[in-house]
Amino acid sequence: MSSPLLIARTLDNALYLLPAMANRHGLITGATGTGKTVTLQKLAESFSEIGVPVFMADVKGDLTGIAAAGQSSEKLQARLEKIGVSDWEPHANPVVLWDIFGEKGHPVRATVSDLGPLLLARLLNLNDVQSGVLNIIFRIADDRGLLLLDFKTSAPSPSLSAITPSLSRTSTAILTAPRSAPSSAGC
Repeated sequence: MSSPLLIARTLDNALYLLPAMANRHGLITGATGTGKTVTLQKLAESFSEIGVPVFMADVKGDLTGIAAAGQSSEKLQARLEKIGVSDWEPHANPVVLWDIFGEKGHPVRATVSDLGPLLLARLLNLNDVQSGVLNIIFRIADDRGLLLLDFKTSAPSPSLSAITPSLSRTSTAILTAPRSAPSSAGC
């Protein structure tokens, strides 16, 4: 079992988290500037040090600083001395930045099959007829043992177009039609 994780320290007290209890729910609240982000960074660093993977959604980009080693300053050294920390040494932490667009970080990847017909219909904001056609596409792909990877029509691997050429042209027209537009596919 890992030793307790030091989360915070004051002049008189230290706050520790037992790794065995870390699977419980937690809530960090406070006004602006009270240390919520620093607390999250410290938790992520501590878990990383004991080999526990951490996933954090960092919409504002406040948490990515843990990827680089911190820098010492006079103010920081004075604070460390005041609370009795003598063994502090800045270090970087392993970080993978996921990027939904795959432009500046690790791309988030999911196949069409991974999404499934229900989630895909919601993501594409499909109406009932469009959702029905999508369900048929998934059923045909399942029956034929095909994995739906993407929306490409010229992919060498199975895609929506690999099911049947005629169904693919029809479904592509339906899937890409705006929700309020009438379908010209004859459905």
